[in-house]
Amino acid sequence: MANRKEATARIKINNLLTAAGWRFFDKDEGPANIVLEPNVKIKSSDIDELGQDFEKVKNGFVDFLLLDKNGKPLIVLEAKSEEKHPLVGKEQARKYARSQNARFVILSNGNIHYLWDLEQGNPAVISAFPAPDEIQNHYAFEPDADRLAAEKVDLDYIAVTQMPGYANEAAWKDETERPAFIDKQKLRFLRAYQKRAIERIQEEARKGATRFLFEMATGTGKTLTSAGVIKLFLKTGNAKRVLFLVDRLELESQADKAFRAYLKNDFTSVIYKEQKDDWRKADIVVTTVQSLLFNDKYRHLFSPTDFDLVISDEAHRSIGGNARAVFEYFIGYKLGLTATPKDYLKKPQAAGDRDPRETERRMMLDTYRTFGCGSGEPTFRYSLLDGVGDGFLINPYVVDARTEVTTQLLSEQGFTIETTTEDGGEVAEAFAGRDFEKRFFSEATNAAFCKTLLEYGMRDPISGEFGKTIAFAVSQNHAAKITQILNEMADQLWPGHYQSDFAMQVTSLVANAQNMTINFANNNLGGHSAFVENYRTSKARICVTVGMMTTGYDCPDILNLALMRPIFSPSDFVQMKGRGTRKHNFKEELFDPEQKAALGEMRKTAFRLFDFFANCEFFEERFQYDQELALPMPAAMPLSVDGGTTTTVATYEFMEPDQVIYQVEEQIGLEGMRVDRELFQKFEETARSDKKLAELVDRQDWDAATRHVMEELFDKPAEYFNLERLRKAAGVDRRISIRELIEKAFGFIPKFKNKNELIEDEFQRFLRDQKPEEAEHIREIRYFFEAYIRDAKVRAIIDAGHFADLNVNPTFTMRDLKEVPPAWRTRIPEYIKDYVSLNPFL
Repeated sequence: MANRKEATARIKINNLLTAAGWRFFDKDEGPANIVLEPNVKIKSSDIDELGQDFEKVKNGFVDFLLLDKNGKPLIVLEAKSEEKHPLVGKEQARKYARSQNARFVILSNGNIHYLWDLEQGNPAVISAFPAPDEIQNHYAFEPDADRLAAEKVDLDYIAVTQMPGYANEAAWKDETERPAFIDKQKLRFLRAYQKRAIERIQEEARKGATRFLFEMATGTGKTLTSAGVIKLFLKTGNAKRVLFLVDRLELESQADKAFRAYLKNDFTSVIYKEQKDDWRKADIVVTTVQSLLFNDKYRHLFSPTDFDLVISDEAHRSIGGNARAVFEYFIGYKLGLTATPKDYLKKPQAAGDRDPRETERRMMLDTYRTFGCGSGEPTFRYSLLDGVGDGFLINPYVVDARTEVTTQLLSEQGFTIETTTEDGGEVAEAFAGRDFEKRFFSEATNAAFCKTLLEYGMRDPISGEFGKTIAFAVSQNHAAKITQILNEMADQLWPGHYQSDFAMQVTSLVANAQNMTINFANNNLGGHSAFVENYRTSKARICVTVGMMTTGYDCPDILNLALMRPIFSPSDFVQMKGRGTRKHNFKEELFDPEQKAALGEMRKTAFRLFDFFANCEFFEERFQYDQELALPMPAAMPLSVDGGTTTTVATYEFMEPDQVIYQVEEQIGLEGMRVDRELFQKFEETARSDKKLAELVDRQDWDAATRHVMEELFDKPAEYFNLERLRKAAGVDRRISIRELIEKAFGFIPKFKNKNELIEDEFQRFLRDQKPEEAEHIREIRYFFEAYIRDAKVRAIIDAGHFADLNVNPTFTMRDLKEVPPAWRTRIPEYIKDYVSLNPFL
């Protein structure tokens, strides 16, 4: 079997070399494993200097040696059998290449291929072998990694480009005027994590890396971070021009607008289709990958050396399939951006090609390999939990609403009907959630969705009208139905205000749909609302779409999201949910300064996620993140919500009334949803697989185990585990220790206790030790005990003896202290100082 797979791999490699324009030696020229550029004639006597070992292919010396037009070694191709990963031959190929003074290495098993420039960088995934003329372009790429790494990046890295002398302005120096000054001048400052992302590129580039991947949650500023990266490369001379690839038209104009706002004083940005003749004058060229793919346009319009830095926005989408060829065509640095985390896509145990989760997993892993992150870890990661914990993003307020019909569709039995066959027999047919608006139709259910959304959706805090909303439908036909129902209901609720433009269908079949998404973000879809004068917001309040407004769509004033469809892909769920996580200041849309001044805080602090198909429950409780997902079953087998199809191909229209019978509302806390929490599980798996750590835990040598975690597992480039990130990922409201992490990972404790549970444990211990006799005052003693532990301000007041300050303290007052028996007012602080560690509560 091994020999057969090796032979198959070699046949594929031969075909790939031929397709790329290389030719093999004729029999009278020399060994069959030497490959030439076309039209080059060379005799076997001319290759004696290469050594006699080439004829010893059987013994595994050089599998293939590719020569340049002068007959000199150019590329060593190391071939492996199909069952082996190409990278296993990396060091062997390096040795062969150095012995023959060849600069390049190709590693291949016939299916997966890597190209490696030994003078810079690491092996990079390629989809096809380079042609003889293409490989020459690599010589033109001469990065200066030391200069790149030496460039100082501060939080004002973008601001000093926007306004070089901002720090000398009087309004900046006056801290009371500074916020208004920043707002007026539209200055953008990097956040600490964005600065860290850029620094990670500098660190990896110094090590020789040329490909990087940022995994950053929606709303964390990937475009601003990209602007910082672009400035870094252009300023240090590591790029003369940058190509920014997107996969949708609305993202094209969105990115160009941002780069102009951030970098226009130093660098020029253009959209390729608008500057087809003058793009060479620009520093940054923005385009959709699809426009370059058409008729292989990228090969005819550009040379491989036209861009020294290529950035792929939403990388898992914009370099998928044939688009990979565009990405690989250009020689130089590559940066991928994605908001879709990969952690939850574990390898299914027995998944086949039809497993939707296996397809998604392959796509994500392929993206990580493409950007030099074969370990599965990005160059830099900033998750939704990080953003929420740091106060930059918002978790949703989930409204789980189910009608009588959807409750049955989502049940294990499904929505069952009795039908009569041609011979008069009765047959039960079951429909599942995934059949809705495909085989099972119910206008009453659609009406119930819309009624619930309009009744419970958030309102615009300034105008009071219905908040801007995106509704996700099953199909374009379903989107048309939902749009019609919403507009009919809007006429009844707000007569005269809308002319069938309260809701608009935004799908690919609708003319100018791309512009509609832009206008909705710019608050001009259907014109401006007339609810409040001098306030800019769209007249259209709801966009009904299928998939157009998911990935990368930036509209921060979204207040409601409606999932009117079942979702089975974790990445789709994360992307849809991400449309609402951005914060927003609604006062920015007011033109009248007096109106602004008269209003209080008008910031977005919440958004509602209407879930009509139990998607949140599915990804929290039912989706198996590390087990095989059930494959679609034959039509005769009824399935539940997370199964495949149902019994027959018949369709059914439910004609009876339907209404919401189950509605639960929940604000998602700092712990986030399970789909966002998988980082901690990864740490536990890493810890348990560490043999040295396992030995220390087995001996219960906790000090040594703690040191081992700090030195070997924390802050490593592959993972970036640290206490704060793991605390957030675990959803704990207090500090945790490394020992607790280890105990949880190895099963010594079932969970992390929260602050309240720890305080309760300490108080019970206090009662056992001190045995206070004032039973009637236990409640007051408990309240003082808890306040002293929990509140640093209360501790400072008590310890300093400044009891009068308690009169203005909101959490524990002088009255509360007087209700504590006098003896315990000193004994409780003394006890806590002696016996209670305050570190978890700080």
